[in-house]
Amino acid sequence: MAPALTVSNNSTLDRFELRVDGNLAGIAEYQDTAAERAFVHTEIYPRYEGQGYGRKLVQSALDTTRAEGYGILPLCPMVQHFVESRPEYVALVPHWARERFDLPR
Repeated sequence: MAPALTVSNNSTLDRFELRVDGNLAGIAEYQDTAAERAFVHTEIYPRYEGQGYGRKLVQSALDTTRAEGYGILPLCPMVQHFVESRPEYVALVPHWARERFDLPR
């Protein structure tokens, strides 16, 4: 039986939380500005590493961020790698910031 995965935005702590079968498995911390959400740190806890949970956390966080109308600033290496390897997410990075992150304009 596959584990139950949930990702939720804990806006009180400025982070997305990934839970596996109800247990906190990872976080993606952010800081909001008026127009962008800067992802500053993403972590999957050791017990849950190597199972694809980082990708699920980042994708859900970015999809939620897009739905909320924010652009993204991928300051965290995990989020930057995710965006670099999935061109459909580059559009979430504002044009003015793409050069800084070595992303296509």
